Amino acid sequence: MTDYYSIAAIPGDGIGVDVSVEARKVLDRAAELHEFGLQWTEFDWSCERYTQTGAMMPEDGVDQLAKFDGIFLGAVGFPGVPDHVSLWGLLIPLRRAFAQYVNLRPVRLLPGTRSVLEGRDAAELEMVIVRENSEGEYSAIGGRHNTGQASEFVLQESVFTRVGVQRIIRYAFELARTRSGRVCSATKSNGLIHSMPYWDENFAEIAAEYPDVQSEQCHVDALAARMVQQPDRLDVVVASNLFGDILSDLAAAVTGGLGMAPSGNINPPGEYPSMFEAVHGSAPDIAGQGIANPVAQVLAGVMMLEHLGEPVAARAVNAAVEKVLADGEVATPDLGGKSTTAELGTAIAAALG
Repeated sequence: MTDYYSIAAIPGDGIGVDVSVEARKVLDRAAELHEFGLQWTEFDWSCERYTQTGAMMPEDGVDQLAKFDGIFLGAVGFPGVPDHVSLWGLLIPLRRAFAQYVNLRPVRLLPGTRSVLEGRDAAELEMVIVRENSEGEYSAIGGRHNTGQASEFVLQESVFTRVGVQRIIRYAFELARTRSGRVCSATKSNGLIHSMPYWDENFAEIAAEYPDVQSEQCHVDALAARMVQQPDRLDVVVASNLFGDILSDLAAAVTGGLGMAPSGNINPPGEYPSMFEAVHGSAPDIAGQGIANPVAQVLAGVMMLEHLGEPVAARAVNAAVEKVLADGEVATPDLGGKSTTAELGTAIAAALG
């Protein structure tokens, strides 16, 4: 063994716990075969912790995680804890403290799976959503006023900075150079009079720096329709925080479902740890039943291995996932099978060799 990486594991809530166990099993096997180590440190930060202590994570949580090479996050959320409490108590503070301004969400139709779009094949159903992850519509600026009165109102402000907008758009153009050389920007400048025209101006400015990349902008509602009707026209989609969040779930839904979609919260300079998670939620209704699909969490592990500088191991895990899904002998109920979460995780690990 020549290297080891320190990884903070936060299984979270619901099926996040179930799928994290299986993903770690696969990643540990890959590390063993490719002669490096993954040193896991597990944290119980979750909605359960919130109900016991009043906080999703301790006050020094950011400081505790800063020393790690990566963060492997399960799903967060559970009935009884409002979603804005769980999100703003853990995930968003970590994204911002570690400058994880890229939320990278690749989606593709995997072997052995079917799209809800009839007649579309895998070549037509592959794209990546580059979502701004640190500002935009997800802002704490605002408030509720005149509570309980007839004149009650709320303000929710969006924040778009030149630095924030330009760095995410530039990241998308650089990524497109490694793929098809196409970028589409999600906008809504016909309705949002300040933020989206500003986004569009910056997109045009940066597009001029990349004459080798084909670029276009599309209103987000029309872009959602295109994802369903003409997904083959899309490759790299760059979007603000809110638009990227919505579009990436839609993209995952048309390429096999949220149970197959990973994501990475990336700090591109590598000054801080990046964080990897499945796109799907905690699905508390099936938690602990052993029927959750672990593929999205495994593929989040693939993204983590790539980010850590272990591309060969990452490709091996990806190939193992594709082989097991293509064989179809071991599949969880959402994939049309009767296998358990553990059986699918074990099969992927075994397929590594």
